[in-house]
Amino acid sequence: MGEVLKASEEAMEGRYGLRAEGFDLERIIGRVGELFGMRAEEIKTEGKYPRGVAARSVVSYWAVRELGMSGTEVARRLGVTQPAVSQAVKRGARIIEERHLKLKED
Repeated sequence: MGEVLKASEEAMEGRYGLRAEGFDLERIIGRVGELFGMRAEEIKTEGKYPRGVAARSVVSYWAVRELGMSGTEVARRLGVTQPAVSQAVKRGARIIEERHLKLKED
């Protein structure tokens, strides 16, 4: 039980730390734009183009898992459905791992 509590505390500290550093959805979108060579408008544009889907997936993952935003809020702000965000979070985790992406620059 102690390990679960410790992991939960670390996750909360990470979220508060990111917010304290000024991270919000727009900053995440900007960072993903840098990583994917896309403008924020392109990332927010609906469509099933592979690059855009990958970028939105990474945005969704970082917003939900790292920043602690709700999937519903991310969906509203990106103009997609909540189930689409849930799928994007799963896809984003895989993309981040495969490409070794980092939210914060070292």
